[in-house]
Amino acid sequence: MKTFTTPDLPFAPINGKKVSARFDDPAVSSDGGALFLREVDSQIGLSERLANSIADMRRQSHVDHRIVDLLRQRAYQISCGYEDANDCDALRDDPAIKAAVGRDPVEDGALGSQPTMTRLENAVTVRDLLKLGYAFVDQFIASYEQAPRLIVLDMDPTADAVHGQQQLALFNAYEDEYCFMPFHVYEGQSGKLIASVLRAGKSPTAKEILSVLKRIVRRVRAAWPEVEIVFRADSHHTKPEVMDWLEARGIQFITGLQPNRRLAASFEADIRAAGKKYREQRQVGRPVRAYASQLYAAKSWNRFRRVVCRIQVTAQGTDVRYVVTSLRAAGAKYLYDTVYCARGKMELMIKDHKVALRSDRTSCHRKEANQFRLFLHSAAYVLMHALRANLLKGSELAHAQFDTIRLRLLKIGARLEAGRTFLRFHFPTTCPTQNILTRASSILATLNTT
Repeated sequence: MKTFTTPDLPFAPINGKKVSARFDDPAVSSDGGALFLREVDSQIGLSERLANSIADMRRQSHVDHRIVDLLRQRAYQISCGYEDANDCDALRDDPAIKAAVGRDPVEDGALGSQPTMTRLENAVTVRDLLKLGYAFVDQFIASYEQAPRLIVLDMDPTADAVHGQQQLALFNAYEDEYCFMPFHVYEGQSGKLIASVLRAGKSPTAKEILSVLKRIVRRVRAAWPEVEIVFRADSHHTKPEVMDWLEARGIQFITGLQPNRRLAASFEADIRAAGKKYREQRQVGRPVRAYASQLYAAKSWNRFRRVVCRIQVTAQGTDVRYVVTSLRAAGAKYLYDTVYCARGKMELMIKDHKVALRSDRTSCHRKEANQFRLFLHSAAYVLMHALRANLLKGSELAHAQFDTIRLRLLKIGARLEAGRTFLRFHFPTTCPTQNILTRASSILATLNTT
């Protein structure tokens, strides 16, 4: 290991004793929990699957860092809160990160540096990216032990601000800034990531939506021919071509619908009835919420479809929302409140991806490099989700946000003890989450024997 000589950091004395600190112990890591990421990755096979999608054109006799090791290094570092490639320079000798990647912290060389990571980002081709996109869909399919009866495809673009001359950057008037608007696709019931696709900072077109949906559905149907698929999204995705394509393939959908005069006229009686009920109720000021549905066809549609109207009357006025759906059996209230509004959970999934894992660090010039960065952060999302779903189920962190899991489980001080036949990491005896970690280790041992 490297030796370090650093100046002391002085602190206020305690009981007359001098207090100081220094950065001089290469056997200590602040990210001991990264070892659990390695175990989860080994269980689900994510890094190997992604690495197999990238064509390595380097001269192998000169290669120090395998593609799979570089992917692991970046995904683990992102999970631990080091979202930038620059962080690789400081962490390439970190004993816990090295052990997590699969290198001996004492005997093996350092991990990849920032230039190595940057070269990888810029070497990935469009063909590699397409294969990586399919690899994430395959990873989603492989995460199920048996075919599910139903999956919900939640799709939504989210703003990713840019600060430079990046390709695909456009000014978005609603966001009032230059940005990307990458697609995020999750399975709405489980929160599992299916796809993340970089795109320009504008409202999605039908062609863009279908280009993603076609690839996902083709892959899913090939693995699970009998699975029922429900597509759920906001009004930006309610395009005639999209609805026609979904109906032609037996895919159910429920999406938002922009208000207009024709819709308001169609539901005028229901809106008036809700207003009258609000004015006549005994408890003045109590909100009134009403629902209605009927068949409706916009001029650009080739058929009538069921539209659900949600009406809410409060002291602030009347708020009316609409959704269009292919689902016929359920009632209007259930379709809106239970089925459609459940897509609100996707905001938490995007929050984990974008905020906790900082997936908006797309500062490369080339769109291909930024798409690869988005995939790296998506890999971290898959790992963190699997860690929470597989190892933390039944614990107090079973539904925690990713940044909470990072602070409680990954950011643990650890000191390495190395022998000829062993590597032992010492965690603090005062670690407040040692019961959760011990339980997670027991779950891992069970999984390894099955």
